[in-house]
Amino acid sequence: MSKTRRSKKDVLEAPTIESIVKYIKEKNAKNIIVMSGAGISTAAGIPDFRSKDTGLYHNLQKFDLPYAEAVFDIEYFLEKPEPFYELAKELYPGKFYPTKTHYFIQLLQKKGLLLRNFTQNIDTLERLTGLDQEYIIEAHGSFATASCVECNERADSDMVREHALKGKVPKCESCDNLIKPDITFFGENLPKRFFDHLEDFEKADLLIVIGTSLQVQPFASLIDDVPDHIPRLLINMEKAGDHKSKSSGFDFKWKYGLNRDVFYAGTCDEGVIKMAKLLGWEKELDELYTNGNKKLKYTYAEIEPGEQEQDKEVDELADVLEKLTAKDDHNDKVAEDKVAKAKVAEDTKASESTKSDNITSTNTTTTASK
Repeated sequence: MSKTRRSKKDVLEAPTIESIVKYIKEKNAKNIIVMSGAGISTAAGIPDFRSKDTGLYHNLQKFDLPYAEAVFDIEYFLEKPEPFYELAKELYPGKFYPTKTHYFIQLLQKKGLLLRNFTQNIDTLERLTGLDQEYIIEAHGSFATASCVECNERADSDMVREHALKGKVPKCESCDNLIKPDITFFGENLPKRFFDHLEDFEKADLLIVIGTSLQVQPFASLIDDVPDHIPRLLINMEKAGDHKSKSSGFDFKWKYGLNRDVFYAGTCDEGVIKMAKLLGWEKELDELYTNGNKKLKYTYAEIEPGEQEQDKEVDELADVLEKLTAKDDHNDKVAEDKVAKAKVAEDTKASESTKSDNITSTNTTTTASK
């Protein structure tokens, strides 16, 4: 991609998160791209892949994998799918809830500042925040859908989920071959949607990279696709993507004079909470996080007993009111019917009385003429 160059005075004052926030405010940033990795989901309880002793790859050692990443190798999966489904049991949607970092990305959308969220994650937590799917690029696919590796028929998601949560391997109902979640394995092409939106990086006015070691290509090199004058913020426990040259990687020491890269050392949630405070969005972020996850817990039937009792009482009260309303409506109808019948009877009586008077009047007139 060709890049637009500007002088360094147009970029940042200092390599700090405060400078990034000032830039957002003063430059009126409205096309922010967020690149996110497994680190944003660790606070949700999902282990990342590479952490020593706790990472997902480490926990698969019992399968004696030829190498850790084999669990996501398509050739290895076709021969031995069990390790993947053991891992899937730990990752499958419905067991975890979005973090404040996930909700911060959705808050960027609500504020009209988000251009796109490119995520390496397959856990679908971005979707669960309510983030519009138009803004999400799942670079490595996700657990949202699954298909047969042989006939490509879309599998029943409930069936796949039931098997995955038990660590069992689901089979295609049509041809009895393996079912694989629509996740991009090593040896497979990335989703077409990923490539269709690479031009977004030319439109970006800020790049925020959160919770990724930037070790997997081509995702890692996307940080180089924004124009040279666009600031880039990395929020991560450790530095990643350090420069290899002026045009490749981050330059946190501002060695090459572009003065645009910032590294915030800390957890993903710590970084976005600090940004939210500086932007004056802290209360909104807290509300999104609290209310959003409460709704999800209700959906997954994990409401606390006290809350269940309150809901039960509300439902019972609603039933009583509905019955009372129905009874009142019935009584009103009965009363209306009685009034209508009385009116008909009265009209009939009046009609008969008039008819009788007319007959008497006719008889009297006839007698008088005689």
